[in-house]
Amino acid sequence: MPARTGKQFIEGLRARPREVWLQGKRVEDVTEHPAFKRPVERLAHLYDMQHDAQYRDILTYKSPSSGQPVGTAFLAPRTHADLVKRRKAFQLWAEATFGLMGRSPDFMNTVCLAFAEAKEVFARGGAQFADNMVRYYEHVRENDLFLSHALITPQTDRSKSSSQQVDPHLHMGVVKETKEGVIIRGARMLATLGPICDEMLIYNLPGMRPGDEPHAIAFAVPIDAPGLRQICREPYDWGGRSSYDHPLAANFEECDSVLIFNDVFVPWERVFIYNNVALANALYPDTALRNHTGHQTNVRALVKMRFAVGVAQAVARAIKADQFLHVQQMLGECMAYVELIESAIVRAEVEHDTTPNGNIRTTLAPLQALRSLLPTMYPRVIEVLQMIGAGGLLMAPTAADFNAPEIAKDVAKYYQGADGLPSVDRVRLFKLAWDLCGDAFGSRQLQYERYYAGDPVRIQAMTYLGSSDKPYREMVERAIAIAGSP
Repeated sequence: MPARTGKQFIEGLRARPREVWLQGKRVEDVTEHPAFKRPVERLAHLYDMQHDAQYRDILTYKSPSSGQPVGTAFLAPRTHADLVKRRKAFQLWAEATFGLMGRSPDFMNTVCLAFAEAKEVFARGGAQFADNMVRYYEHVRENDLFLSHALITPQTDRSKSSSQQVDPHLHMGVVKETKEGVIIRGARMLATLGPICDEMLIYNLPGMRPGDEPHAIAFAVPIDAPGLRQICREPYDWGGRSSYDHPLAANFEECDSVLIFNDVFVPWERVFIYNNVALANALYPDTALRNHTGHQTNVRALVKMRFAVGVAQAVARAIKADQFLHVQQMLGECMAYVELIESAIVRAEVEHDTTPNGNIRTTLAPLQALRSLLPTMYPRVIEVLQMIGAGGLLMAPTAADFNAPEIAKDVAKYYQGADGLPSVDRVRLFKLAWDLCGDAFGSRQLQYERYYAGDPVRIQAMTYLGSSDKPYREMVERAIAIAGSP
Protein backbone atom coordinates (compact mmCIF):
# COMPACT_ATOMS: atom_id res chain seq x y z
CA MET A 1 0.00 0.00 0.00
CA PRO A 2 1.22 3.58 -0.58
CA ALA A 3 2.14 6.03 2.17
CA ARG A 4 -0.76 6.28 4.61
CA THR A 5 -3.13 9.15 5.14
CA GLY A 6 -4.03 10.50 8.55
CA LYS A 7 -7.39 8.76 8.38
CA GLN A 8 -5.73 5.44 7.65
CA PHE A 9 -3.35 5.96 10.57
CA ILE A 10 -6.25 6.56 12.97
CA GLU A 11 -8.22 3.64 11.58
CA GLY A 12 -5.15 1.45 12.09
CA LEU A 13 -5.01 2.42 15.76
CA ARG A 14 -8.67 1.55 16.21
CA ALA A 15 -8.19 -1.77 14.47
CA ARG A 16 -5.61 -2.81 17.07
CA PRO A 17 -7.04 -2.57 20.59
CA ARG A 18 -4.08 -2.40 22.91
CA GLU A 19 -3.74 -2.72 26.67
CA VAL A 20 -2.96 0.80 27.86
CA TRP A 21 -3.38 1.94 31.47
CA LEU A 22 -3.63 5.55 32.59
CA GLN A 23 -4.10 6.48 36.25
CA GLY A 24 -5.38 3.06 37.18
CA LYS A 25 -7.91 2.81 34.36
CA ARG A 26 -7.69 0.95 31.10
CA VAL A 27 -7.99 3.12 27.99
CA GLU A 28 -10.60 1.64 25.67
CA ASP A 29 -9.82 3.70 22.53
CA VAL A 30 -6.64 5.78 22.32
CA THR A 31 -8.00 7.72 19.34
CA GLU A 32 -10.88 9.10 21.41
CA HIS A 33 -9.44 9.30 24.91
CA PRO A 34 -9.02 13.00 25.84
CA ALA A 35 -5.40 12.55 26.88
CA PHE A 36 -4.42 11.05 23.51
CA LYS A 37 -6.88 12.49 21.01
CA ARG A 38 -5.06 15.70 20.12
CA PRO A 39 -1.58 14.12 19.80
CA VAL A 40 -3.14 11.45 17.56
CA GLU A 41 -4.58 14.20 15.40
CA ARG A 42 -1.19 15.92 15.19
CA LEU A 43 0.44 12.69 14.07
CA ALA A 44 -2.37 12.12 11.59
CA HIS A 45 -1.56 15.53 10.11
CA LEU A 46 2.00 14.34 9.44
CA TYR A 47 0.67 11.40 7.44
CA ASP A 48 -1.69 13.70 5.54
CA MET A 49 1.26 15.89 4.56
CA GLN A 50 2.59 12.94 2.53
CA HIS A 51 -0.37 13.43 0.18
CA ASP A 52 -0.30 17.21 0.05
CA ALA A 53 0.89 18.42 -3.37
CA GLN A 54 3.06 21.00 -1.60
CA TYR A 55 5.05 18.36 0.31
CA ARG A 56 4.62 14.90 -1.22
CA ASP A 57 7.65 15.06 -3.54
CA ILE A 58 9.86 15.67 -0.51
CA LEU A 59 8.09 13.42 1.99
CA THR A 60 7.82 10.38 -0.30
CA TYR A 61 9.74 8.46 -2.94
CA LYS A 62 8.95 5.51 -5.19
CA SER A 63 9.24 2.16 -3.44
CA PRO A 64 11.86 -0.10 -5.09
CA SER A 65 9.55 -3.11 -4.65
CA SER A 66 5.99 -1.85 -5.16
CA GLY A 67 6.53 1.36 -7.11
CA GLN A 68 4.13 3.08 -4.72
CA PRO A 69 5.07 6.29 -2.87
CA VAL A 70 6.56 5.50 0.55
CA GLY A 71 8.09 7.69 3.27
CA THR A 72 11.40 9.38 2.50
CA ALA A 73 12.80 8.31 5.88
CA PHE A 74 12.98 4.77 4.42
CA LEU A 75 15.09 5.95 1.48
CA ALA A 76 18.57 4.41 1.25
CA PRO A 77 20.55 7.36 -0.12
CA ARG A 78 22.74 6.87 -3.17
CA THR A 79 23.64 10.51 -3.80
CA HIS A 80 24.19 13.72 -1.86
CA ALA A 81 20.86 14.92 -3.28
CA ASP A 82 19.19 11.98 -1.53
CA LEU A 83 20.67 13.08 1.80
CA VAL A 84 19.41 16.61 1.23
CA LYS A 85 15.95 15.27 0.39
CA ARG A 86 15.92 13.29 3.62
CA ARG A 87 16.94 16.37 5.60
CA LYS A 88 14.16 18.40 4.01
CA ALA A 89 11.65 15.65 4.80
CA PHE A 90 12.79 15.46 8.43
CA GLN A 91 12.56 19.23 8.64
CA LEU A 92 9.03 19.42 7.23
CA TRP A 93 7.67 16.99 9.81
CA ALA A 94 9.66 18.62 12.61
CA GLU A 95 8.36 22.07 11.68
CA ALA A 96 4.80 20.73 11.79
CA THR A 97 5.35 19.92 15.48
CA PHE A 98 7.89 22.70 16.23
CA GLY A 99 10.39 19.92 16.97
CA LEU A 100 8.47 19.04 20.13
CA MET A 101 7.59 15.45 19.18
CA GLY A 102 10.92 13.72 19.51
CA ARG A 103 9.60 10.34 18.40
CA SER A 104 7.67 11.26 15.27
CA PRO A 105 7.37 8.26 12.93
CA ASP A 106 10.40 9.17 10.82
CA PHE A 107 12.77 8.43 13.71
CA MET A 108 12.07 4.70 13.89
CA ASN A 109 11.85 4.54 10.10
CA THR A 110 15.52 5.54 10.01
CA VAL A 111 16.27 2.82 12.59
CA CYS A 112 14.72 0.20 10.32
CA LEU A 113 16.74 1.48 7.36
CA ALA A 114 19.97 1.43 9.36
CA PHE A 115 19.38 -2.15 10.49
CA ALA A 116 18.43 -3.36 7.02
CA GLU A 117 21.55 -1.79 5.53
CA ALA A 118 23.63 -3.56 8.19
CA LYS A 119 22.14 -6.99 7.63
CA GLU A 120 25.61 -8.55 7.74
CA VAL A 121 25.83 -7.55 11.41
CA PHE A 122 22.64 -9.46 12.22
CA ALA A 123 23.97 -12.37 10.14
CA ARG A 124 26.66 -12.91 12.76
CA GLY A 125 23.97 -14.58 14.83
CA GLY A 126 22.64 -16.55 11.86
CA ALA A 127 21.62 -15.80 8.28
CA GLN A 128 17.95 -16.14 9.19
CA PHE A 129 18.15 -13.14 11.52
CA ALA A 130 19.56 -10.93 8.76
CA ASP A 131 16.78 -12.05 6.43
CA ASN A 132 14.21 -11.34 9.15
CA MET A 133 15.53 -7.80 9.58
CA VAL A 134 15.42 -6.97 5.88
CA ARG A 135 11.92 -8.38 5.49
CA TYR A 136 10.74 -6.42 8.53
CA TYR A 137 12.17 -3.16 7.17
CA GLU A 138 10.32 -3.77 3.91
CA HIS A 139 7.13 -4.63 5.80
CA VAL A 140 7.25 -1.41 7.80
CA ARG A 141 8.10 0.63 4.69
CA GLU A 142 5.37 -0.80 2.50
CA ASN A 143 2.70 -0.51 5.21
CA ASP A 144 3.92 2.85 6.53
CA LEU A 145 3.77 1.61 10.11
CA PHE A 146 4.43 3.81 13.11
CA LEU A 147 6.96 2.20 15.47
CA SER A 148 8.15 3.02 18.95
CA HIS A 149 10.86 1.41 21.04
CA ALA A 150 11.89 0.93 24.67
CA LEU A 151 15.61 0.50 25.28
CA ILE A 152 16.07 1.10 29.00
CA THR A 153 15.74 -1.44 31.77
CA PRO A 154 13.65 -0.44 34.79
CA GLN A 155 15.51 1.69 37.34
CA THR A 156 15.64 -0.98 40.01
CA ASP A 157 19.20 -1.77 41.07
CA ARG A 158 21.60 0.01 38.71
CA SER A 159 24.62 -1.61 40.35
CA LYS A 160 23.61 -5.00 39.01
CA SER A 161 23.21 -6.39 35.51
CA SER A 162 19.86 -7.66 34.24
CA SER A 163 20.71 -11.25 35.09
CA GLN A 164 21.68 -10.28 38.67
CA GLN A 165 18.41 -8.57 39.63
CA VAL A 166 16.39 -9.95 42.53
CA ASP A 167 13.98 -11.40 39.97
CA PRO A 168 15.64 -12.81 36.82
CA HIS A 169 12.62 -11.66 34.80
CA LEU A 170 12.40 -8.16 36.25
CA HIS A 171 14.23 -6.84 33.20
CA MET A 172 12.73 -7.91 29.89
CA GLY A 173 14.10 -11.13 28.49
CA VAL A 174 13.35 -14.58 27.16
CA VAL A 175 11.65 -16.90 29.61
CA LYS A 176 11.03 -19.79 27.21
CA GLU A 177 11.99 -20.93 23.74
CA THR A 178 9.65 -22.94 21.51
CA LYS A 179 9.77 -24.32 18.02
CA GLU A 180 7.57 -21.46 16.83
CA GLY A 181 9.29 -18.62 18.67
CA VAL A 182 10.17 -17.19 22.08
CA ILE A 183 8.20 -16.10 25.15
CA ILE A 184 9.15 -12.68 26.56
CA ARG A 185 8.69 -11.62 30.19
CA GLY A 186 9.70 -8.49 32.13
CA ALA A 187 9.67 -4.73 31.67
CA ARG A 188 11.27 -2.04 29.56
CA MET A 189 11.06 1.74 29.52
CA LEU A 190 10.65 4.36 28.08
CA ALA A 191 8.22 3.96 25.19
CA THR A 192 7.57 7.46 23.89
CA LEU A 193 4.27 7.56 21.99
CA GLY A 194 4.00 3.84 22.73
CA PRO A 195 0.24 3.99 23.47
CA ILE A 196 -0.48 5.36 19.99
CA CYS A 197 1.95 3.44 17.78
CA ASP A 198 1.44 0.34 15.62
CA GLU A 199 4.35 -1.86 16.69
CA MET A 200 7.34 -2.03 19.03
CA LEU A 201 10.87 -2.63 17.81
CA ILE A 202 12.94 -3.78 20.78
CA TYR A 203 16.73 -3.91 20.93
CA ASN A 204 19.52 -3.25 23.45
CA LEU A 205 21.80 -0.43 24.44
CA PRO A 206 25.49 -1.34 24.78
CA GLY A 207 26.67 -2.44 28.20
CA MET A 208 25.27 -5.95 28.59
CA ARG A 209 27.41 -8.35 30.58
CA PRO A 210 28.14 -12.09 30.43
CA GLY A 211 25.18 -13.88 31.96
CA ASP A 212 22.72 -11.46 30.34
CA GLU A 213 22.12 -13.79 27.39
CA PRO A 214 18.36 -14.19 28.04
CA HIS A 215 18.07 -10.39 27.84
CA ALA A 216 20.23 -10.06 24.71
CA ILE A 217 17.46 -10.13 22.15
CA ALA A 218 16.11 -7.86 19.42
CA PHE A 219 12.62 -8.35 18.04
CA ALA A 220 9.45 -6.66 16.81
CA VAL A 221 5.96 -7.14 18.17
CA PRO A 222 2.54 -5.69 17.28
CA ILE A 223 1.17 -3.33 19.88
CA ASP A 224 -1.89 -5.54 20.37
CA ALA A 225 0.13 -8.69 21.07
CA PRO A 226 -1.50 -10.69 23.88
CA GLY A 227 0.24 -10.04 27.18
CA LEU A 228 1.80 -6.70 26.15
CA ARG A 229 0.76 -4.04 28.66
CA GLN A 230 1.59 -0.34 28.87
CA ILE A 231 1.42 1.78 32.01
CA CYS A 232 1.55 5.49 31.19
CA ARG A 233 2.96 8.38 33.14
CA GLU A 234 0.58 11.12 34.22
CA PRO A 235 -0.21 13.31 31.19
CA TYR A 236 0.42 17.04 31.16
CA ASP A 237 -2.84 17.58 29.32
CA TRP A 238 -6.00 15.60 29.97
CA GLY A 239 -7.65 17.03 26.87
CA GLY A 240 -9.37 19.89 28.68
CA ARG A 241 -6.67 22.53 28.59
CA SER A 242 -7.32 25.66 26.58
CA SER A 243 -5.14 26.03 23.50
CA TYR A 244 -4.86 29.72 24.37
CA ASP A 245 -3.55 29.03 27.87
CA HIS A 246 -1.44 26.00 26.91
CA PRO A 247 -0.90 26.00 23.13
CA LEU A 248 1.94 23.46 23.21
CA ALA A 249 0.88 21.12 26.01
CA ALA A 250 -2.64 20.95 24.57
CA ASN A 251 -1.40 19.77 21.18
CA PHE A 252 2.03 18.16 21.30
CA GLU A 253 2.00 15.96 24.39
CA GLU A 254 4.10 12.82 23.83
CA CYS A 255 2.73 10.09 26.05
CA ASP A 256 5.40 7.86 27.59
CA SER A 257 4.86 4.37 28.94
CA VAL A 258 6.55 1.45 30.63
CA LEU A 259 6.19 -1.78 28.67
CA ILE A 260 5.38 -4.92 30.58
CA PHE A 261 5.71 -8.23 28.78
CA ASN A 262 3.48 -10.79 30.46
CA ASP A 263 4.70 -13.87 28.55
CA VAL A 264 4.38 -12.29 25.12
CA PHE A 265 4.91 -14.67 22.20
CA VAL A 266 7.25 -13.53 19.43
CA PRO A 267 7.55 -15.75 16.32
CA TRP A 268 11.03 -16.52 15.03
CA GLU A 269 10.49 -14.45 11.89
CA ARG A 270 10.23 -11.34 14.10
CA VAL A 271 13.46 -12.08 16.02
CA PHE A 272 16.65 -10.31 14.87
CA ILE A 273 19.17 -11.05 17.65
CA TYR A 274 18.91 -13.95 20.05
CA ASN A 275 20.90 -15.02 23.11
CA ASN A 276 23.97 -13.07 21.99
CA VAL A 277 25.48 -10.52 24.38
CA ALA A 278 28.42 -9.62 22.12
CA LEU A 279 26.13 -8.95 19.18
CA ALA A 280 23.66 -6.96 21.29
CA ASN A 281 26.52 -4.75 22.47
CA ALA A 282 27.86 -4.35 18.93
CA LEU A 283 24.54 -3.23 17.50
CA TYR A 284 25.06 0.51 17.98
CA PRO A 285 28.65 0.86 16.76
CA ASP A 286 28.59 -1.79 14.04
CA THR A 287 25.30 -0.99 12.29
CA ALA A 288 26.02 2.75 11.83
CA LEU A 289 22.65 3.25 13.49
CA ARG A 290 23.67 6.66 14.85
CA ASN A 291 24.62 7.93 11.39
CA HIS A 292 21.01 7.52 10.29
CA THR A 293 19.18 8.40 13.48
CA GLY A 294 21.58 11.26 14.17
CA HIS A 295 20.55 12.85 10.90
CA GLN A 296 16.88 12.84 11.85
CA THR A 297 17.33 13.72 15.50
CA ASN A 298 19.62 16.65 14.84
CA VAL A 299 17.37 18.09 12.14
CA ARG A 300 14.50 17.89 14.61
CA ALA A 301 16.70 19.48 17.28
CA LEU A 302 17.59 22.26 14.86
CA VAL A 303 13.91 23.04 14.36
CA LYS A 304 13.23 22.90 18.11
CA MET A 305 16.19 25.15 18.90
CA ARG A 306 15.16 27.63 16.22
CA PHE A 307 11.64 27.67 17.65
CA ALA A 308 12.84 28.19 21.23
CA VAL A 309 15.20 30.98 20.16
CA GLY A 310 12.38 32.55 18.16
CA VAL A 311 10.13 32.52 21.22
CA ALA A 312 12.88 34.17 23.28
CA GLN A 313 13.31 36.86 20.61
CA ALA A 314 9.56 37.48 20.44
CA VAL A 315 9.26 37.82 24.22
CA ALA A 316 12.15 40.29 24.26
CA ARG A 317 10.61 42.37 21.48
CA ALA A 318 7.17 42.34 23.10
CA ILE A 319 8.48 44.23 26.14
CA LYS A 320 11.45 45.91 24.40
CA ALA A 321 13.93 44.01 26.51
CA ASP A 322 15.92 43.53 23.31
CA GLN A 323 17.08 47.16 23.65
CA PHE A 324 19.47 46.13 26.44
CA LEU A 325 22.98 44.96 25.62
CA HIS A 326 23.00 41.91 27.92
CA VAL A 327 19.74 40.64 26.36
CA GLN A 328 21.17 41.17 22.87
CA GLN A 329 24.24 39.21 23.93
CA MET A 330 22.16 36.30 25.24
CA LEU A 331 20.00 36.18 22.12
CA GLY A 332 23.10 36.35 19.93
CA GLU A 333 24.57 33.42 21.85
CA CYS A 334 21.43 31.37 21.25
CA MET A 335 21.33 32.25 17.55
CA ALA A 336 24.95 31.11 17.27
CA TYR A 337 23.93 27.68 18.58
CA VAL A 338 21.36 27.39 15.81
CA GLU A 339 23.91 28.27 13.14
CA LEU A 340 26.40 25.74 14.51
CA ILE A 341 23.79 22.98 14.52
CA GLU A 342 22.78 23.62 10.94
CA SER A 343 26.40 23.81 9.82
CA ALA A 344 27.24 20.48 11.44
CA ILE A 345 24.27 18.80 9.76
CA VAL A 346 25.29 20.10 6.34
CA ARG A 347 28.88 19.01 6.94
CA ALA A 348 27.70 15.51 7.85
CA GLU A 349 25.89 15.35 4.51
CA VAL A 350 28.72 16.76 2.40
CA GLU A 351 31.40 14.59 4.04
CA HIS A 352 29.19 11.52 3.84
CA ASP A 353 30.32 7.92 4.23
CA THR A 354 29.98 5.32 1.49
CA THR A 355 28.83 1.79 2.36
CA PRO A 356 30.20 -1.37 0.71
CA ASN A 357 27.06 -1.65 -1.46
CA GLY A 358 27.40 1.90 -2.78
CA ASN A 359 24.83 3.60 -0.59
CA ILE A 360 25.84 6.69 1.35
CA ARG A 361 25.01 8.02 4.80
CA THR A 362 25.84 11.08 6.84
CA THR A 363 29.19 10.90 8.56
CA LEU A 364 28.95 10.45 12.29
CA ALA A 365 31.46 12.81 13.94
CA PRO A 366 29.61 16.14 13.53
CA LEU A 367 26.26 14.54 14.38
CA GLN A 368 27.67 12.93 17.50
CA ALA A 369 29.24 16.23 18.49
CA LEU A 370 25.82 17.86 18.32
CA ARG A 371 24.22 15.13 20.41
CA SER A 372 26.91 15.66 23.06
CA LEU A 373 26.37 19.44 23.14
CA LEU A 374 22.59 19.72 22.79
CA PRO A 375 22.03 18.65 26.42
CA THR A 376 23.86 21.88 27.28
CA MET A 377 22.70 24.14 24.46
CA TYR A 378 18.96 23.54 24.71
CA PRO A 379 18.81 24.10 28.50
CA ARG A 380 20.81 27.30 27.97
CA VAL A 381 18.23 28.61 25.48
CA ILE A 382 15.45 27.78 27.93
CA GLU A 383 17.37 29.56 30.70
CA VAL A 384 17.68 32.65 28.51
CA LEU A 385 13.95 32.56 27.79
CA GLN A 386 13.22 32.32 31.50
CA MET A 387 15.48 35.28 32.27
CA ILE A 388 13.99 37.49 29.57
CA GLY A 389 10.38 36.64 30.46
CA ALA A 390 11.10 36.84 34.19
CA GLY A 391 8.04 37.58 36.34
CA GLY A 392 5.84 38.13 33.31
CA LEU A 393 5.93 34.39 32.69
CA LEU A 394 4.43 33.77 36.12
CA MET A 395 1.68 36.38 36.06
CA ALA A 396 -0.10 35.88 32.75
CA PRO A 397 -3.91 35.82 33.07
CA THR A 398 -6.05 33.06 31.60
CA ALA A 399 -8.40 33.05 28.65
CA ALA A 400 -11.29 33.21 31.13
CA ASP A 401 -9.96 36.52 32.52
CA PHE A 402 -10.35 38.19 29.14
CA ASN A 403 -14.02 37.21 29.11
CA ALA A 404 -14.89 38.24 32.68
CA PRO A 405 -16.78 41.59 32.36
CA GLU A 406 -15.68 42.81 35.78
CA ILE A 407 -11.93 42.61 35.03
CA ALA A 408 -11.73 42.57 31.23
CA LYS A 409 -10.76 46.24 31.01
CA ASP A 410 -8.01 45.82 33.62
CA VAL A 411 -6.63 42.83 31.75
CA ALA A 412 -6.66 44.77 28.49
CA LYS A 413 -4.89 47.74 30.09
CA TYR A 414 -2.28 46.25 32.36
CA TYR A 415 -1.11 43.29 30.32
CA GLN A 416 -0.38 45.11 27.08
CA GLY A 417 3.11 45.07 25.60
CA ALA A 418 5.42 47.65 24.07
CA ASP A 419 4.37 49.84 21.14
CA GLY A 420 0.69 49.19 21.76
CA LEU A 421 0.90 45.40 21.54
CA PRO A 422 -2.62 44.32 22.66
CA SER A 423 -2.78 42.40 25.89
CA VAL A 424 -4.47 39.44 24.23
CA ASP A 425 -1.46 39.05 21.91
CA ARG A 426 1.16 39.67 24.59
CA VAL A 427 -0.44 37.16 26.93
CA ARG A 428 -0.81 34.63 24.12
CA LEU A 429 2.94 34.92 23.49
CA PHE A 430 3.86 34.65 27.17
CA LYS A 431 1.59 31.61 27.54
CA LEU A 432 3.44 29.99 24.64
CA ALA A 433 6.75 30.81 26.30
CA TRP A 434 5.61 29.44 29.68
CA ASP A 435 4.48 26.20 28.09
CA LEU A 436 7.96 25.84 26.64
CA CYS A 437 10.09 26.89 29.60
CA GLY A 438 8.07 26.64 32.81
CA ASP A 439 5.05 24.36 32.61
CA ALA A 440 5.30 20.61 33.28
CA PHE A 441 5.19 20.10 29.52
CA GLY A 442 8.23 22.32 29.11
CA SER A 443 10.03 20.59 31.97
CA ARG A 444 9.54 17.26 30.26
CA GLN A 445 10.92 18.78 27.03
CA LEU A 446 13.98 19.96 28.94
CA GLN A 447 14.58 16.60 30.58
CA TYR A 448 14.00 14.88 27.25
CA GLU A 449 16.75 16.85 25.52
CA ARG A 450 19.16 16.43 28.42
CA TYR A 451 18.92 12.64 28.24
CA TYR A 452 17.78 12.15 24.65
CA ALA A 453 20.84 10.14 23.69
CA GLY A 454 21.65 8.88 27.18
CA ASP A 455 23.83 10.18 29.99
CA PRO A 456 25.37 13.43 28.64
CA VAL A 457 28.55 12.86 30.66
CA ARG A 458 29.08 9.48 29.06
CA ILE A 459 28.24 10.83 25.62
CA GLN A 460 30.95 13.47 25.83
CA ALA A 461 33.40 10.94 27.24
CA MET A 462 32.59 8.65 24.30
CA THR A 463 33.38 11.51 21.92
CA TYR A 464 36.89 11.50 23.38
CA LEU A 465 37.31 7.74 23.70
CA GLY A 466 35.74 6.89 20.35
CA SER A 467 37.52 9.43 18.16
CA SER A 468 40.98 9.42 16.66
CA ASP A 469 43.43 11.80 18.29
CA LYS A 470 45.83 11.56 15.35
CA PRO A 471 45.29 15.05 13.86
CA TYR A 472 45.58 16.62 17.32
CA ARG A 473 48.67 14.64 18.25
CA GLU A 474 50.45 15.29 14.95
CA MET A 475 49.99 19.04 15.28
CA VAL A 476 51.32 19.09 18.83
CA GLU A 477 54.29 16.93 17.82
CA ARG A 478 55.13 19.34 14.98
CA ALA A 479 55.00 22.26 17.37
CA ILE A 480 57.28 20.44 19.84
CA ALA A 481 59.69 19.62 17.02
CA ILE A 482 60.01 23.32 16.17
CA ALA A 483 61.30 23.99 19.65
CA GLY A 484 64.30 21.77 19.07
CA SER A 485 66.82 20.76 21.72
CA PRO A 486 67.91 22.94 24.64
